[in-house]
Amino acid sequence: MSSIPHTLTIAGSDPSGGAGLQGDLKTLSALGTYATNVITAVIAQNTRGVAAVHPVPAAVIGEQLENLLDDVHIDAVKIGMVADRAVAETLAEVLGRRRPRWIVLDPVMVAKSGDVLVDAAGIAAVRDVLVPLADVITPNLPEAAVLLDTEAPRSPDAMEAMLPGLQALKAPYVLLKGGHLHGETCPDLLATPEGSQWLPAPRIATGNLHGTGCALSSAIAARLAHLPPDASGPTIIEAIGEAKRWLHAALDASSRLAVGHGRGPVHHFHALW
Repeated sequence: MSSIPHTLTIAGSDPSGGAGLQGDLKTLSALGTYATNVITAVIAQNTRGVAAVHPVPAAVIGEQLENLLDDVHIDAVKIGMVADRAVAETLAEVLGRRRPRWIVLDPVMVAKSGDVLVDAAGIAAVRDVLVPLADVITPNLPEAAVLLDTEAPRSPDAMEAMLPGLQALKAPYVLLKGGHLHGETCPDLLATPEGSQWLPAPRIATGNLHGTGCALSSAIAARLAHLPPDASGPTIIEAIGEAKRWLHAALDASSRLAVGHGRGPVHHFHALW
């Protein structure tokens, strides 16, 4: 084990640097880990939207991953965009065989702009192949609705009603993100093997929301990577809470950036610059 944890993001690219692979690398680095990456898709996008998605073939993704793991010990993995079933099955086979200590899955299906990034077969593969592999999944309300083929929750009570279905998909920890609800707070709901609890935070009035889901899931992976091998439930919950607090500060500091003409990014390096 290195004194500095090693983390891995498996995700699509974002040339604007706020989301996807590039945003993940910034988050993982800002939180004190050595970040590595495997690219799953080349995406033509900016802060205003997605112009094109060019998936990387599953065999090439597998080759990237195998060669990395042959050389670098990985403590925690964050999985983002997975375009199709072949990619999901390749990731599941390699990661299942060469199991890192932590796997965090952000089921990326729809961009903040509303652009759909994954087809129906890819959605089913994420649900059936990758969710059971993960230690933590971090769906927002539209993504959770897609996973369960239902309507997106419109209230905290509806979020609670959705939890059993998400837990049945077999990930031990489910962080259901409530940012799409209206109100003065962003109520995230965390389900654990011991029960569930709310993780509320004040809503920040900002349009700089590009890459928030990527940043949170990567922050969770980074905080988990710092935990000792014998980490227990309360410690894991606290790591998730720390990641959420880091994102809140990154959103709060996002006004210090002026990137693009659409939804700007969070300030990944708010504590360092």
